[in-house]
Amino acid sequence: MNILFVCTGNTCRSCMAEAIFNYINDNKDICSRSVGLSIVKGSVTSLNSAEIVKSKLGLDLTKRKAIQCSKDDIKNSNIILTMTSHMKDMLISAFPEEKEKIFSLNEYVGVKGDIIDPYGGTITFYEKTFFDLEKSIRLLLEKLKGDRV
Repeated sequence: MNILFVCTGNTCRSCMAEAIFNYINDNKDICSRSVGLSIVKGSVTSLNSAEIVKSKLGLDLTKRKAIQCSKDDIKNSNIILTMTSHMKDMLISAFPEEKEKIFSLNEYVGVKGDIIDPYGGTITFYEKTFFDLEKSIRLLLEKLKGDRV
């Protein structure tokens, strides 16, 4: 199973989500990737996102480059999880034939609200976003485990 996390620039939320998911996930049949809807070519993971991921997971994302979302990314993913309901609506509008597999992350796991973009915020704001993502991803893994039973 391929899970795709999507945010705006693929430098904060979705790359943290990918790192958290792949770090926590123990099922090798499920993998995740992340992309952005509107990346700046050549951009890398934001310094604060990289710092939080390094301190919490011990992973180095400082050289990770943002990836632009493509039609193949959408087509080749089993579940597509956006950071906001607006992004979900944008993807469904662009790929109506794939709408059954496009959700906001929090919607998919039964949590209200969106994952707020910390871009430009303090390290504390990035840390809150990390913990919000971690909570939702733990719920996601439980849901996926339940769906397999």
